[in-house]
Amino acid sequence: MTLRTRREFLRGAGALAAACITPGLAGLARGASPKRPNILFIMTDDHASHAMSCYGSRLNKTPNLDRLAMEGMRLENSFCTNSICAPCRAVILTGKYSHINGLTDNAQKFDGAQQTFPKLLQKAGYETAMIGKWHLKTDPTGFDYWNILPGQGLYYNPVMIEMGARKSHTGYVTDIITDYALDWLKGRGGDKPFCLMFHHKAPHREWEPGPRHLTLYDDVTMPEPATLFDDYQGRGRAAREQDMSIEKTMTARDLKLTAPGNLTAEQKQLWDSAYEPKNEAFKKANLQGKDLVRWKYQRYIKDYLRCIASVDENVGRVLDYLDESGLADNTVVIYTSDQGFYLGDHGWFDKRFMYEESLRMPLLVRYPKEIKAGSINDDIVLNLDFAPTFLDYAGVEVPADMQGASMRGVLAGKTPEDWRRSMYYHYYEYPAVHSVKRHYGIRTRRHKLIHFYHDIDEWELYDLRNDPDELTNVYDDPAYTDVVRRLKEQLKRLRAMYKDDTGAAVE
Repeated sequence: MTLRTRREFLRGAGALAAACITPGLAGLARGASPKRPNILFIMTDDHASHAMSCYGSRLNKTPNLDRLAMEGMRLENSFCTNSICAPCRAVILTGKYSHINGLTDNAQKFDGAQQTFPKLLQKAGYETAMIGKWHLKTDPTGFDYWNILPGQGLYYNPVMIEMGARKSHTGYVTDIITDYALDWLKGRGGDKPFCLMFHHKAPHREWEPGPRHLTLYDDVTMPEPATLFDDYQGRGRAAREQDMSIEKTMTARDLKLTAPGNLTAEQKQLWDSAYEPKNEAFKKANLQGKDLVRWKYQRYIKDYLRCIASVDENVGRVLDYLDESGLADNTVVIYTSDQGFYLGDHGWFDKRFMYEESLRMPLLVRYPKEIKAGSINDDIVLNLDFAPTFLDYAGVEVPADMQGASMRGVLAGKTPEDWRRSMYYHYYEYPAVHSVKRHYGIRTRRHKLIHFYHDIDEWELYDLRNDPDELTNVYDDPAYTDVVRRLKEQLKRLRAMYKDDTGAAVE
């Protein structure tokens, strides 16, 4: 296939392979600066973009994350390819879809012997480090230094595994991870460029706030999402049969009706002081029905946002160090989350579905040498693109088997003409916790087509322009017959291009 024919195919399919745009950006990579930039990749767990003030949050302020947006680029259409923790991390490391990198769900182990971007950077002379939440069940590879939480890790007094040695810590996990990141940055020797993967546990369930933030928002009633009491009448079985609702699924631990069991005496005193009076008032109120759901939502969302407040403060600590050390100008700083999250939207918490709140990831990128301060971009980008992007900035050739594309041109305000116009998604973890059925689909700027399969065979189509909350499935609406046909054709091409023959075929 000629390059021109391949580009025409990709434009029609609505996706872009890395091999098609990397040559065009290689010159940019070599010519922008003779000194290779450092890469600081900051990732949280389950941080929804609509819980960031730079994305228009009605709930909270995130001044340090807003600073990244003001000094760099905010991307409006950043999406994940499989909205669940471990698979998202594997996609980021490899630049390959879940069915290719071998990690389709949280039950599997990541094959650390395979090619990853940290290994390629390390080979090219970068000093590499991984600090914080790893969640891949095998030891990190491709890093000169690593210090990770075992599994999900604990918010309070966590154990961390430093280069294979388990060590117990006293304190709050977000502060501790940041302390280690700063210690590593300050202790570096020599002139090698660095790549630091700096991963927070927060704001993952059970949303345990740190000591400084236990009473934050106590005097505030958070606005409820419009779909908090969604009845799913416009959707199929998948939305109705999930088990991730605020009404039915949340536990006493989620709602802080019980305290963590691993607190120090001082931490327990602070915790009890913050929660016990409120819990007693709740018990006396004897709430029922919608009033009970509203109380659960307020308890959940405030704890979730308190965890984010700690993240924001600690991101500020690291940004301040980059300024003070003179590293800021030559460091690409990325802030993202492994996927989105439901903040009471549709009555839910968690992620997994291809619906917008779960699919969409926050993405802020700052690099003063190439990215215009305060810029905003609405191109469709994926976590699949991170690995090629980091390699591009480092001047390292992007392997042909990586399925993503370098975002460097997008970030520089020079989006290639043949950049993707749609994205492909595939979720696998079912039967499993939260009971979200297996599905795959395609999202364009205006439409989203989803196929639920395995113990079900249902299609859903949403017109995102007319129905941004995805409340009405128009798959069987005669007015959308041509849209369904076109999207299915594109979906078939995307599945073929990404070599995904898993799951039910497109009819």
